[in-house]
Amino acid sequence: MPINSFENYPMSWKPSVDKTEKPIYQTLAGQLEQDILNGVLLPGTKLPPQRELADYLDLNLSTISKAFKVCELKGLLSATVGSGTFVSYDALSNAYLLEDTKPKHLIEMGATFPDNSSFEPLLLQLKSMLQETDYEKWFSYGRAGESLWQKDAAIKLIRRGGFETTVDRILFANGGQNAIAATLASLCKPGDRIGVDHHTYPGLKTVAAMLSVQIVPIKSEHYEMSPMAFEYACKNDNIKGIYLIPDYNNPTASFMSVENRKMIATIAKKYKQFVIEDASYHLLSKKPLPAVASFAPEQVIYIASLSKSLAPGLRLAYVAVPSQFKDPISKALYNLNITVSPLLAELTARTIVSNQFEVLIEGHREQTIRRNQVVNRYLTDYTCLGVDTGIFRWLLLPGKITGAEFETLAAQQGVQVYAAERFVVGNSCPERAVRISVCAPQTLEELEQGLIILKRLLTDIT
Repeated sequence: MPINSFENYPMSWKPSVDKTEKPIYQTLAGQLEQDILNGVLLPGTKLPPQRELADYLDLNLSTISKAFKVCELKGLLSATVGSGTFVSYDALSNAYLLEDTKPKHLIEMGATFPDNSSFEPLLLQLKSMLQETDYEKWFSYGRAGESLWQKDAAIKLIRRGGFETTVDRILFANGGQNAIAATLASLCKPGDRIGVDHHTYPGLKTVAAMLSVQIVPIKSEHYEMSPMAFEYACKNDNIKGIYLIPDYNNPTASFMSVENRKMIATIAKKYKQFVIEDASYHLLSKKPLPAVASFAPEQVIYIASLSKSLAPGLRLAYVAVPSQFKDPISKALYNLNITVSPLLAELTARTIVSNQFEVLIEGHREQTIRRNQVVNRYLTDYTCLGVDTGIFRWLLLPGKITGAEFETLAAQQGVQVYAAERFVVGNSCPERAVRISVCAPQTLEELEQGLIILKRLLTDIT
């Protein structure tokens, strides 16, 4: 079909391609990427059918398919069988990465931190370690034999989070995101697909994009991944596994019911899907629900860390790995980590095996409850999802304002919150919501100051 027959034909995207630049599919993919980044193509835009675009540009269909695939692997496009190809709502999410430095005038209510009440006890523990006669070993390479008792500490921590496992399954990683990266690197190839909630942890999205692993949004019901939708994805979307945060889901602050945990586990076993269970927030609950791993220990990679429940600087995660995945994940962790810090590994283990661990966790919980009481007082007239032991809340916005617009307004008034657009996946439509970090402000007074500003903004847009 000649190109000029499309002159008056409605198409959402009419690129012009210099066919002398080779390979053409890369040139076309580059133009598509630039048009998305420059706002020519907005999130949610449906692109012309590939065959129609091939006719318009007088190119082979395979050239169009390859160009679309390049952009899809970068997370810029989302293709749905029977519906077409859309510009992803999270296409610009890389622009939302944490800034190198936070502007000093902003009250931090975006990033999720626990309060700092555990810092001094950890410092005292560290000083005690450095007074020991053989302190030099904390600054050398760790040895496998030295980690055995530390793995016992890991078992204790994981048990406290709602999962019973064994020492032979424990691996160490330099933080939860490092463990996620190693898991995806070892179990997925470029182009493989994994299922996630419609709004999910940005660190997972970043890692997946880096490894060219596609993330597929799976339908939720009441902010819980639907087991029926998971099974549908297993049958029709060619996924290899899923990523979950069952407790205090980031960002929606929701909990997965025990019934759904069991059903998700059963489906994972039936279709031989791996499950990455991110347990970053499990310790916030006084009595955690059973982990998904409890119902499918041979399918679930369970990642436990202390960054959200004790101190962000403890860059250590314990990973309980099924035997079928242990060798490849172990190799990936070694190649990504080389080794975890012996100093931090020892400090963390000593904190866990002592009674100090429970005392610190309980202290954080009490502080968090007090802070949430303040949040509840100021935002009582609005829908602010989450529980009093959670370190963040999910605020649904009134009126027609988007999360991104509200984030900008809040920043202009001196408060940093994170919009739903940071967390949305693929062609899912972002909620009109923002995530509010409860414990990031350094004091209750600063938290209250931030809430006063947010309430004023909410009143103005209602």
